Amino acid sequence: MDLDLSSVEPFRAEVRAWLREHVPAAPLPSLEIEEGFAAHRAWERELHEARLSVVSWPEEYGGRNATPLEWLVFEEEYYAAGAPGRVSQNGINLLAPTLFQHGTPEQLARVLPSMASGEVIWAQAWSEPGAGSDLASLRATATRTDGGWLLNGQKTWSSRAAFADWGFGPFRSDPEAERHRGLTYLMFPLDAEGITRRPIGRIDGKPAFAELFFDDVFVPDRDVIGEPGSGWKVAMSTTGNERGLTLRSPGRFLAAADRLLELWREHGDPADTAMRERVADAWIKARAYRLKGFETISRTEDVGAESSVNKIFWSELDVALHETALDLLGPDGELGGEWLEGYVFSLAGPIYAGTNEIQRNVIAERVLGLPKAGSR
Repeated sequence: MDLDLSSVEPFRAEVRAWLREHVPAAPLPSLEIEEGFAAHRAWERELHEARLSVVSWPEEYGGRNATPLEWLVFEEEYYAAGAPGRVSQNGINLLAPTLFQHGTPEQLARVLPSMASGEVIWAQAWSEPGAGSDLASLRATATRTDGGWLLNGQKTWSSRAAFADWGFGPFRSDPEAERHRGLTYLMFPLDAEGITRRPIGRIDGKPAFAELFFDDVFVPDRDVIGEPGSGWKVAMSTTGNERGLTLRSPGRFLAAADRLLELWREHGDPADTAMRERVADAWIKARAYRLKGFETISRTEDVGAESSVNKIFWSELDVALHETALDLLGPDGELGGEWLEGYVFSLAGPIYAGTNEIQRNVIAERVLGLPKAGSR
């Protein structure tokens, strides 16, 4: 691993200068409400006009062919500048990498430009009432019909689905096949005839999710990702990105750890050694994750099941960072503000992208080679 960052300093300087000039002086409204969703969509458009919305993508789709190292640097600068959260993250960080790996040239040309500009915001529609972390148990169906598929069933806890434009996820297309087979991965417009969406409020009441009901929703063949019946394989490439660096880059935690340090300097009691150690521990872990990020992008092979280690690390670090900040602020922290907003969001981290309990099983079985849970 070569940690010489001199080659990317010009890019860092360019990004830093643009962000200094364009990041809104006041935080945008929460992207979990309609007004905030629209404001964040406009921010995506502004990023796109500067060719900064998807820096690692090829230029033909709105990117600038940035290297993985340049992408990490962009992320560091983005979060350090206090820039708004990315309402397009489901599309940019989850669906796009899946399309690059499994999509057709037509799908790439049709889907990616509008994703990069924020014109189309994507919702991840995976979980079902009986299938969350156990994705292979899903029961929503895709049935073959002339020119496409008919979707029926229900999805729930669908991120961004309350206000998003399109969704993506796996459906059971062969009920006679084994659990991990017979799934097909599809994209669908959320305003299609036959779809009903009902917003789900999180703990603070904001509709960060929605449940979706499908009643003979027609999806043409061109919106199938990968081969029909290969949905599990396609879904696993999505989860690799969701659990790894793509969704939760080190820059996000570096910026939060630096803000926590400032908070300690403003509100901390030097005699409170326990609190001081919590702040130091979070700051050190954020930097350790940064080094892990450099190590990850220096690899030539797929990270594979090791992405589960990343997922547990960043999700637990996120909760610890925000809990420590709220404890520093005391009762005032519960009145609102970015730390409370971030804390509420962080609580979902150990659950989404596959619960941390499931990830520990993945690490035990696929990384460490230990016996399967429940076996003798």
